[in-house]
Order: sequence, then C-alpha cells, then structure tokens
Amino acid sequence: MASVLNVKQFKASERTIIVAGLPVGLFNDLLLTTLVKKHFQDIKNEGGVVEDVIYPTRTKGVAYVIFKEKKVAENVSRKKKHYLAEKVGPIQLTVSHFSEKVFSSVKAVLDLSIFRNQIILESLVTDLKRKIPTLCFSPLEHNGRISVQGSFLAIKKLKESLLLKASSLLETDRHFISEREKRGRQSPRKSLPRGGNSLESLRPSVPETTRCGEMLVLETDVFLYLKKSGFYESTLKKFHVQCQEKVDGEITTICIKNARDGSQPNNEKVVREFIEKRSHALHFELRKETFVLEGKEPREERYIKLACEQLRSRYFQVLINFYKTHIDIIGSSSDIYLFKKDLMKLIRQTVK
Repeated sequence: MASVLNVKQFKASERTIIVAGLPVGLFNDLLLTTLVKKHFQDIKNEGGVVEDVIYPTRTKGVAYVIFKEKKVAENVSRKKKHYLAEKVGPIQLTVSHFSEKVFSSVKAVLDLSIFRNQIILESLVTDLKRKIPTLCFSPLEHNGRISVQGSFLAIKKLKESLLLKASSLLETDRHFISEREKRGRQSPRKSLPRGGNSLESLRPSVPETTRCGEMLVLETDVFLYLKKSGFYESTLKKFHVQCQEKVDGEITTICIKNARDGSQPNNEKVVREFIEKRSHALHFELRKETFVLEGKEPREERYIKLACEQLRSRYFQVLINFYKTHIDIIGSSSDIYLFKKDLMKLIRQTVK
C-alpha cells in the first residue's frame, strides 16, 4: 500500500480517490497518467474535473486522483466497477475513497520450478496473465521464480489457479503411471526416464486438505488484526480446532485441523468459512496508515515510536505493527483518523 503521508495534497483528501490495479509495464508513466485522467473525467464513469493525478507512487499500479469537487470523488467511489478500456482490452480497476480502506496491493514471490518437468513455464505465465489481467508480473527468472503484485483477492485467485493446475497435472501423471504399470505386467519393466517422477515433485503444490483438514489464505495484516481482536483464538476454541500458520510476507497460509479425535468432521470447514467471511468483511472495513521512519532523524524516530506506544492502551482496537523502516497502523477509518490526530498532537508536544 502507498503511504498516504507522502501525498502532498493531504488537505484535499475528501476530493481524492485511490486507484489500484493499473497495468504496470504496458504504458510509460506519462501515458498511463493521461489515460487515468481521461477515464475519471468521463461523465459515463460518474467523473468530473480532475485537478491532479499522482503517479507513480510507492506502490506499483496505484495512483491518487484528486478531483475539483468532493461530490465527484464520492460518486466515482460509489460506482461498482471501473474499466480502463484500451487496445490491450478492458482492465478492471479497484477504486476507493481516500478516507476508506486502503488494502489495495499485495506482493508475492512464486516458485514455478515445480512445474518445469510438466509444462513450459513461459506458457504457464502467459496463461495466468490472460486469466488474471489485473495482476502485475515481473520477468520470469531462470530458476523459475517470479514476482506478482495485485489486490489480495487477485492473488488468492492466482493461488487457486495454480493449485487447480497442479491437481490437473497430478491426475494426468497418475493416469500415466497407472498405464505404465499395466503395460509393465504384460512386458519387461523399463525404468522411468530421468526427471520422470513428476508425481513426487508436484505433491507439495497439491491442496493439503486431505492431510491437514482445511487450508485458508489470508492477508497478513487482516490475519494479525483477527488475532488482536480475539476473534481468531475464540473461534478455534469454540469449534475445538487447532491451526498451523505460515506467514510469508503479506500473505499468511493457515492449516486447520481438529484438536480432538471426537470432534465433528465438518468443524474444520465451518471454521474456515467462518474466518474467511470475517476476513473478507475486514478487508473492506479496515484502513491502514504507514508512518515512514526511514530517512528521519534518530530523535524524530524515537518521538514517533514513543507516541505510538503511549496511544496503544487508549486505542485498544487499533493494531500497531513496528518495523525497522516504518510503523503500520491498522483499524477502522474513525479510529485511524483519531489515532493519527492524537499522534501528531503528542509529537508536537514532545518536540516543544
């Protein structure tokens, strides 16, 4: 997510929208800025006079659009779908008002080398780009790794597509091995070619629902907020399940298993659906602010950290994550607004 503190026109926040899902790499920055401005000035898109388009920002594929009138920003935000129609095809954008949720961009690194023996990786990437055009892909590396950036929901769809592809290849491989075994009973056995044991190489990418109950993928910030609120732990306790979590940057994978042998077999699925429903709601309710520490004077950095610590007990529903280069503040729009206001007040008092 882009730090809203870096937007110079903060006073114009009521007239500002956040636009995510812009096609990175297809156009240069100047042309893309022009296309965005043209789109949001079009009356068909509930648009109006655009004062400025801030792009590029700290987050790839994310821009800020400032309108002349507050009402236009509100109308544009209410419009359910926005498509940037160009020669490459309609590109769906994610639009939200500046004061609303800003969980707009997630970055993940994929290791596609697991598919190398079964499919041409370049073809796989091309197919994924076609299926999920809102995602931004980096060039494919020689080792099969590739970076992907986009909305959390798009990343989730990507994961599902890859798991489906893995399952399909695994079934094909099982059929191939079964046919070889049948022929082997009728003729002298031949060894498999080198690298032919694709069944084992694909196994880690197959959905682990048969081994660990149910698997759930969440945005890490939302997952941490669920834990802080007590919702996560209380849900596990209520349905007698236990979870194994793996945090991988901005994405957290959760494996849900029954904690007791006598537990209802569908408890795992109920918990997955329960948490998934709540996390989906939070994705649209929460707001995230980033206070950048990198580049600040040591004294100023200490002031910001101390002020956040002092406010922690007052804003118990706000999640504060401290990192080396920045501090993330996550909560409802109203809580974040008041938190930020009190934080700036404390910092000014400390400086005096």
